[in-house]
Amino acid sequence: MQPIAYSRLFINFMAVNPVASMKKLSLLLGLFLAIQAVAQDKITIKNPILKGFYPDPSIEKVGDDYYLINSTFTYFPGIPVFHSKDLKNWKQIGNVIDRPEQMDFMGERISRGLFAPAISYHKGIFYVVCTDIDNDGNFVVTATNPAGPWSNPVKLPEVKGIDPSIFFDGDKAYIIYNSDAPDFKPLYDGHRTIRMYEFDYQNLKVSGQETILINGGVDLAKKPVWIEGPHLYKRGDFYYLCAAEGGTSINHSQVIFRSKDVKGPFIPWDKNPILTQRNLNPNRSNPITSTGHADLVEGPDGNTYAVFLAVRPYSGDYYNTGRETFIAPVKWTDDGWPVINPDHEEVQYEYTFNWKEQAEKAPFPLNGNFQQRYTFKDTIANSLLFMRTKDNSWYSLSKQKGLTLKLRPETILGTGNPSFIGRRLQHLKAEASTEVEFTPKNGNETAGIVIFQNEKHFYYLCRSKFEKYDVVQLYRASSENQFMDLVIQKQVKKSGKVQLKVVANGADYAFYFAENNGEWKLVKDKVDGRYLSTKIAGGFVGCIIGLYASSNGQPSSNEAHFKYLDYTGKDDL
Repeated sequence: MQPIAYSRLFINFMAVNPVASMKKLSLLLGLFLAIQAVAQDKITIKNPILKGFYPDPSIEKVGDDYYLINSTFTYFPGIPVFHSKDLKNWKQIGNVIDRPEQMDFMGERISRGLFAPAISYHKGIFYVVCTDIDNDGNFVVTATNPAGPWSNPVKLPEVKGIDPSIFFDGDKAYIIYNSDAPDFKPLYDGHRTIRMYEFDYQNLKVSGQETILINGGVDLAKKPVWIEGPHLYKRGDFYYLCAAEGGTSINHSQVIFRSKDVKGPFIPWDKNPILTQRNLNPNRSNPITSTGHADLVEGPDGNTYAVFLAVRPYSGDYYNTGRETFIAPVKWTDDGWPVINPDHEEVQYEYTFNWKEQAEKAPFPLNGNFQQRYTFKDTIANSLLFMRTKDNSWYSLSKQKGLTLKLRPETILGTGNPSFIGRRLQHLKAEASTEVEFTPKNGNETAGIVIFQNEKHFYYLCRSKFEKYDVVQLYRASSENQFMDLVIQKQVKKSGKVQLKVVANGADYAFYFAENNGEWKLVKDKVDGRYLSTKIAGGFVGCIIGLYASSNGQPSSNEAHFKYLDYTGKDDL
């Protein structure tokens, strides 16, 4: 009931009861205020809560505050840290790996690097454990403020596997993780285990003997694959082990085990999985798929909620936005088992919960439909990404020129640190544009906007030179070799300023340029966006829209100036 309806209720009451006692009026007023308070203490949360490439969520509640982190693979800075009071409005407050001396990912492909971090808190200290898959293995970092600074990584050489998390049980701590099959003798492809060490959280090292908690998954006889992303919780008399199973694609699921001893034996629930979408009609409208890698947390109302990764395909299993962070309610059965999304088969695009919204001003939006402009006057937003490390020597910021990128031999085809700064593609329907001022000296010199999935799957719209002509060129990365195929080029004026735009609409992409402000001319439309999808490109990341300049293997003293990067996304249901 709206406030105006309550006002009419009072008017009608007074009209019918002109001599009503103040006592009755007081009672009615109290009822009105109580109903109004209940009506106001509602919040509607839309999924995904973090749009775009924000996979493998881990969440921790400290007092009334929530902190959430995600995987970033070889993008830098690594492991964004988000804060919220209400599980709806999120603000990025920092990054865990934000200094090159902590680590870099040079020489690694985009989908390597940092896998599945987990955050926890104990006695004033925040802990993040994670896997650097190709170099440092498992490590732990700490901070007293989740916004940072975070410590340099401390390696955990005994923890051999991926997806570690820390569980505190009073003054004891444990680290659990995915590892190889027993005795390194898998019974089938994807046969893995969940293992545990005691963890000395004061000296940041493991102690005691390794314990195998789960062998294979829920039912070894059925050959379950890729048990991973484990978290331990304690509720009542039981320890609960929650993990993903089935691989991170369309067969992804979440399963639950429990034990009265932290070291097991852990018994699976006979109604597993507690979350999956794999059995639903693949032709349903606006599907959410690949759900799993969940973490449980207490909500503001005292009930349990799950954050987990999922994807939003535009058709079949094709999606370019990567794995995103979703939320759903959890209910506990009468015999003490948690079920995620218990009232629906399909994960919902929105839920209404019983607590008050607490919006906070964030420098950039993370969900819903929105427009955003980066102007590069004095800072690089903490949501923007570099490749593998951050090197201040090849870029600069100013109010006059915006973002200046030096042209260097490094390219996005390789595994180095090219002159590239990007932001996540967060919508199925989106457009991004920039204005670049750049005078190429030869055909090796290019500068423009790229929509990048990995080293062999991207489209690049740039200003360059062809023979004696100034041109705008559209390139497509070769999926077979380390070079770019020229799709089309258009001649432009010799003036060094041009606007460039990419438009995404599900699987259809279009590219434009303008020599006069906003007078867009088509370069090419109906470009196949499926080439940028995880299904074709593989890996674990989503697309990044980047500003990029390169001399493509040749020395150069040239530079390009980007005035802004605009982004618009509008695909909410």
